[in-house]
Amino acid sequence: MRLFIRIILLLCMITASYAGELDNAEFGGLCVMGLAEGKVIKTDCDVTWLNDEKKTYCFQSEDAKSVFIKDSVRNIERAKEFYAVNSLSKTKDQMGLFSTKDVTKFIDNYIKDKSLKNGGSFSLRDAILGRDLKLKYDEIDFARRLHGYGYFPSVKFHLAGFEDKKYLIDFWVKPENGQLLVMEERIYKAPRRYDGKWVAWMRDPRPWWWIPASEHPGESEEKKAWEVISAIEKNILEQRFKNKGDYILTDDKTGEKVTLEFVGVHQPVRRLKEDGRYFACTDFRKHGSDNEYYDIDFWLNEDDGSIRVGDVRVHKVPEMKDGGFVQIERYNFDDLEADIIP
Repeated sequence: MRLFIRIILLLCMITASYAGELDNAEFGGLCVMGLAEGKVIKTDCDVTWLNDEKKTYCFQSEDAKSVFIKDSVRNIERAKEFYAVNSLSKTKDQMGLFSTKDVTKFIDNYIKDKSLKNGGSFSLRDAILGRDLKLKYDEIDFARRLHGYGYFPSVKFHLAGFEDKKYLIDFWVKPENGQLLVMEERIYKAPRRYDGKWVAWMRDPRPWWWIPASEHPGESEEKKAWEVISAIEKNILEQRFKNKGDYILTDDKTGEKVTLEFVGVHQPVRRLKEDGRYFACTDFRKHGSDNEYYDIDFWLNEDDGSIRVGDVRVHKVPEMKDGGFVQIERYNFDDLEADIIP
């Protein structure tokens, strides 16, 4: 009888452990390799993999897991991109389940847990500097809600060991299968030396600029800068998905294909007076390099209230000069009359 009870207890422990693993799995337990390949495949989380941050990823088979592990970082990025682009309608249905107060409490716990696992600091990749930051959590500033896309808490941090170097970090939080998930973390403001002291300097025009909101016609006659930038980000995301995670640019002068890492969009955004096209400059870093930067211009057309990328042009390329890389201009638009878009 005692042996029977022990077996029952053991089975209960295994079941509880499995249920907890499924509930805590990334992407709601979908096969992460399937998502990276543009497919939605449900799993029972029988086959899993734990990354360095103790996040659980599920797979439909051991073969899928083996393929995934060969390039786990890139496959996770590809999975995130596909998951984000294809889950808009599902997000709309579930946003009524959570309030901004729920999201604030969730992100507070998320930051504290992640910091605890990282020796007391919140680790975040700075794409512009090309390095990982160790940040100390100060407080949540506020949380925005964008219907159909999720919630966007803005959180105050400072660099570990430097209380005067302030950061404002935006988190993208989405509801999925009745729970909240962190989809993305990006720097909105970063410290910059100004007039003898450090100030928090805005890097991007809006906390949610990278959301593909341009799919939906705006209410105003003229587009805002964040809508133009979101259309650019959507185009970059689509190109990366087609190329299995890489953004590949064909140099229109040399014909060379270059693999690039997206860094950010410049301000301001402009609109040509001649034909109404929008355009903005972006920074990309050559894949595998710390100091080879490309300046790429995106030209956008507006049709039926939506904006889409029409042309992509190389504005500046990196060339070695006097022992270092400098950006050499290919063309300029000084003779074009344009309005700055707020």
